[in-house]
Amino acid sequence: MDLNSASTIVLRVLTQATSQDTAVLKPAEEQLKQWETQPGFYSVLLNIFTNHTLDVNVRWLAVLYFKNGIDRYWRRVAPHALSEEEKSTLRAGLITNFNEPVNQIATQISVLIAKVARVDCPRQWPELIPTLLESVKVQDDLRQHRALLTFYHVTKTLASKRLAADRKLFYDLASGIYSFACSLWNHHTDTFLQQVCTGDEAAATNSLERTLLSLKVLRKLTVHGFVEPHRSVEVMGFLHAVFERLKQFLECSRNIGGENICRDRLEKTIILFTKVLLDFLDQHPFSFTPLIQRSLEFAVSYVFTEAGEGVVFERFIVQCMNLIKMIVKNYAYKPSKNIEDSSPETLEAHKIKTAFFTYPTLMEICRRLVTHYFLLTEEELTMWEEDPEGFTVEETGGDSWKYSLRPCTEVLFIDIFHEYNQTLTPVLLEMVHSLQGSTNMEDTSAILIKDAVYNAVGLAAYELFDSVDFDQWFKNQLLAELQVSHNRYKPIRRRVIWLIGQWISVKFKSDLRPMLYEAIRNLLQDQDLVVRIETATTLKLTVDDFEFRTDQFLPYLESMFTLLFQLLQEVTECDTKMHVLHVLSCVIERVNMQIRPHVGCLVQYLPLLWKQSEEHNMLRCAILTTLIHLVQGLGADSKNLYPFLLPVIQLSTDVSQPPHVYLLEDGLELWLVTLENSPCLTPELLRIFQNMSALLELSSENLKNCFKIINAYIFLSSSEFLQMYATDLCRSFCELLKDITTEGQVQVLKVVENVLKVNPILGPQMFQPLLPSVFRGIIDGERYPMVMSTYLGVMGRVLLQNTSFFSLLLSQMACELGQELDQILGNMIEMWVDRMDNITQPERRKLSALALLSLLPSVNSVIQDKFCGIINISVEGLHDVMTEDPETGTYKDCMLMSHFEEPKVTEDEEPPTEQDKRKKMLALKDPVHTVSLQQFVYEKLKAQQELLGEQSFHALMETVDTEIVAQLQEFLQGF
Repeated sequence: MDLNSASTIVLRVLTQATSQDTAVLKPAEEQLKQWETQPGFYSVLLNIFTNHTLDVNVRWLAVLYFKNGIDRYWRRVAPHALSEEEKSTLRAGLITNFNEPVNQIATQISVLIAKVARVDCPRQWPELIPTLLESVKVQDDLRQHRALLTFYHVTKTLASKRLAADRKLFYDLASGIYSFACSLWNHHTDTFLQQVCTGDEAAATNSLERTLLSLKVLRKLTVHGFVEPHRSVEVMGFLHAVFERLKQFLECSRNIGGENICRDRLEKTIILFTKVLLDFLDQHPFSFTPLIQRSLEFAVSYVFTEAGEGVVFERFIVQCMNLIKMIVKNYAYKPSKNIEDSSPETLEAHKIKTAFFTYPTLMEICRRLVTHYFLLTEEELTMWEEDPEGFTVEETGGDSWKYSLRPCTEVLFIDIFHEYNQTLTPVLLEMVHSLQGSTNMEDTSAILIKDAVYNAVGLAAYELFDSVDFDQWFKNQLLAELQVSHNRYKPIRRRVIWLIGQWISVKFKSDLRPMLYEAIRNLLQDQDLVVRIETATTLKLTVDDFEFRTDQFLPYLESMFTLLFQLLQEVTECDTKMHVLHVLSCVIERVNMQIRPHVGCLVQYLPLLWKQSEEHNMLRCAILTTLIHLVQGLGADSKNLYPFLLPVIQLSTDVSQPPHVYLLEDGLELWLVTLENSPCLTPELLRIFQNMSALLELSSENLKNCFKIINAYIFLSSSEFLQMYATDLCRSFCELLKDITTEGQVQVLKVVENVLKVNPILGPQMFQPLLPSVFRGIIDGERYPMVMSTYLGVMGRVLLQNTSFFSLLLSQMACELGQELDQILGNMIEMWVDRMDNITQPERRKLSALALLSLLPSVNSVIQDKFCGIINISVEGLHDVMTEDPETGTYKDCMLMSHFEEPKVTEDEEPPTEQDKRKKMLALKDPVHTVSLQQFVYEKLKAQQELLGEQSFHALMETVDTEIVAQLQEFLQGF
């Protein structure tokens, strides 16, 4: 590509590619795509985006195309890779001038230089770092800033490389430039502080930007540039200087007004200082040991004493708390139970921690956390009043939750309390005791303190197990507090019901559950929405608990379910509706069939909610979960839901519909439970199966449920189902088996096995294309035991229940393999006997014995040759299934089933589904459960004896081991 002529053409096409008119835009994009692999194209792009007289949008697009080209074509091994000559020219051009006037383009240029550096620096681009170091020293503000920006992106990229050779190169780079980076940072920092003092805001803002960038460089060099950073005087000097600089910057922030660009950048820089410490602690805990004392003193003084008043801001407090938490929890600082097993570094760090966290310090931290940071703020109380649902979402973990102060303080409290519980338990208990008795409704401060203390007791529930008699506290005080209906007391009602939820799985007597259910029922009628939502949460925790007893809950079920449904209707936010639906689902799941009389209102409401939630896929997931539990609870009665249920399943499992991305997993689960509980196959239920073919093509993690669904259709109505879908299913299975895991292969074969079990006559014909590979797998000695076991299960069904088809298959295999029919039969029997141990399921083991015995009586020399093996398998099968009657001393086949009985279900057991009943009825027709192996062996041996005559039969029996014969005779006594 000639640069001069090409530049005009490329510039014109780039201009067209910035057009809003798709008729102009699309052809331009297509042309640019074709040029991506043309030699010289990236040189043209470089000329365009470095020409500051051109349109900004065109230059921006040129940079993006250049950056994407680096990703695709810069490496030598890439298809259509750039030539070394062109790359050399481009590298030189990229660092000729650091004078880009547009910030966004400057950032993109810095990033693309870093991308090239990742591949080429330092070997092919040794001049990059020296050029950058020289450029950051120039006096021109723009050039200096752009060079510094590039320096940061290059350092960041090189620091991220993880191969040992790359790490070594970065260590060499870091040690070579660290001193310069420190002096650069100090220079810009001092300049900024001087300019702040003189009130030169514009200059200060520029200097602060350079301080920030140079600090970002130092962060990467410090954290990733040294194997043992504590051995470097410069590194440790910088880290100690961080604390002094932090104090200076915090004082600076006190003097700069609130609404100020400089203040915003200043706070970013302060946070970056804390990130340096946190990253260094994370990567080099032992190198951090000399900084433990100073870090704790610094963080605790600013967060838990008056030193921080008027200076600190929320994100800084969060970072300081994270620093304390990381030191407290750090595994490297915890000695082993056997002190001698601990390293000297660990013991040293632990000693520093222990010396710092004295009783007065811990007590002050605990008190300040509870009585200062745990208090509900004015902002939170206002939100409670004006947006109660928003308040509950924030409290339970909204999008911004993990970055906000409240959860951070709670996590720090939990970690410190866990680490120092013996010291802090008396402190917290004393705070609880000071709150005994009634609270003045006019004293908002006292109410908020009580809320905070109860919060602490809930968070520390596991640590307080031996120190708090929660049952007595619940009966003597907490229950009464739940009954105080005054509006101002609602924070305590909410907090107490939350507190009970925290303790329910820790320490709460089962006998007290009815009292709690009574209280929950009352609170679900509370005048305050936040209290009702919190109560619903505690109800979920209560019914989820392993000590939950249905009989205790049933008297409250109807009223609770009605109140929860009313709450579901009342709330308007998507997150809250999801939450209440989960509570309802949990209740339905735990009481199961007992829910049937109470679900009418919910069943009528869910279609409306589904329609309203068209744009809220996560809410639809919650509806699907609720429907799953509803279907399980309703059992066969769930058929009445089909007009709503089946279209929901259809949409959720249709991969051509965009919502399937969110709904598929739950949709498949709902489909499965619907089939399992369906009393009969309806045309609509059969039609939904059209979605399955595309689902099988996905081969995703949902494949297991897809196979369960297929099996459910087979058990539900095999003839109708297979008549319509057997051909497609067989085709899908053949495709799947070409590229599938061993487990997936087993799942496919289990479906075939079930088809043969349900329909032994037509089944083999429907899945005939799959059976030759099964046969081949057996005679070739399939190496995976699970697969071999399933092969033998499939072939056992064919051999035992469809002899004529087995003969046809044997002939087909003989023809395909070019072998004698008897030879193939012999190979199959030999491998079957040899690999019998691969079969672990008793049903399949008995099936194998029955199948091989079905070859008798026979005069076929091959079968007689394998007679010994057949008898061995039969005796093994008898050992598996025969149990001795202790009274009569006779044996009986434990797998025999004579009639269907509805099983007696205890309260803790789930009742059988319609599918369970269908499987039981199927078993009553299955030879494995209807044919006595003992009698079958006897009859087959008798028939063989009659066929051959006494003498020949005796000779045949002599081929069997005498011990086996003795065991056989013992099993057959009485016949």
